[in-house]
Amino acid sequence: MTTFSLEPRRTALVLIDLMPRIIGLQTAPLSGREVLERCVALAKATRSVGGLVVHVRVERPGVGVQPAGSELAPELEPQPNDLEIVKQTVGAFHGTGLDEALRSRDIDTVVLAGIATNFGVESTGRAADDHGYATVYLSDAMTGLDAKAHDFAVSYIFPRFGTVTTGAEYVAALSPDAG
Repeated sequence: MTTFSLEPRRTALVLIDLMPRIIGLQTAPLSGREVLERCVALAKATRSVGGLVVHVRVERPGVGVQPAGSELAPELEPQPNDLEIVKQTVGAFHGTGLDEALRSRDIDTVVLAGIATNFGVESTGRAADDHGYATVYLSDAMTGLDAKAHDFAVSYIFPRFGTVTTGAEYVAALSPDAG
């Protein structure tokens, strides 16, 4: 069990590509639906202690109309204080204003979850590290297009860039009694 604490008001839960067309893909080790359910609960827990929830979704560049299912999953129920970022690349930092938005809110920790582990989550995590954020990866609130690739990222790549933990350990770390 990972033991650490987080300052909720300096923490952003960044949810990657939780859109119906992405949630519906064949994923492993978890289904997109399972990831969505876990992320909904994590978002509520983050908001309840004053943390920031960031919803990232992708739009294809150069097309007039986005594919069906390109909006955020309605179950996420974005709140007025949440931040929505629209990206046109794999990661959530390039050309989106995410770094500026986080810095203006005095965020120093980025917590990552969503779909897909080896694409949007990993790219965003690497960029978060490059930008100097403490980075936390929620291993049981993300899934990949391939279980072996997901497992490799979680066990080998992510520990080199930040803290790998579970959703339950993250919620405990947000508690005023954590640490």
